[in-house]
Amino acid sequence: MTDNDPDVALAAGEPLSASAVTVPHEALDAASVVEGLPTAGYTVLDTLGDTEIGVWEMSVGTATDTEVDEVFIVVSGRASIHFAADDRTVVIGPGDVVRLTAGMQTTWTVTETLRKIYVS
Repeated sequence: MTDNDPDVALAAGEPLSASAVTVPHEALDAASVVEGLPTAGYTVLDTLGDTEIGVWEMSVGTATDTEVDEVFIVVSGRASIHFAADDRTVVIGPGDVVRLTAGMQTTWTVTETLRKIYVS
């Protein structure tokens, strides 16, 4: 299943296993990679108006990012996120819910492939 596959879309009243969704990975831009050879990808599950719902995944490694407005729930894996603005790091794992705001400068250090459901 990919983000172009109509079978991935969430159907009303039908469960979908977030762990079973196929997420195609690509190498991250070399300029954003701090350590390792992380890859990442996402699959869009559905939209609600202008809001996108999907599954995002990143393999082990460290990379920087500039965030968009998003709320996510970690499905599997472990990582830490460093927030540059206040020099703070949080550790996340399965079940954690995190709110990101547009423009945040972050550094993601993934220690176990991280999979999350995002709403953005």
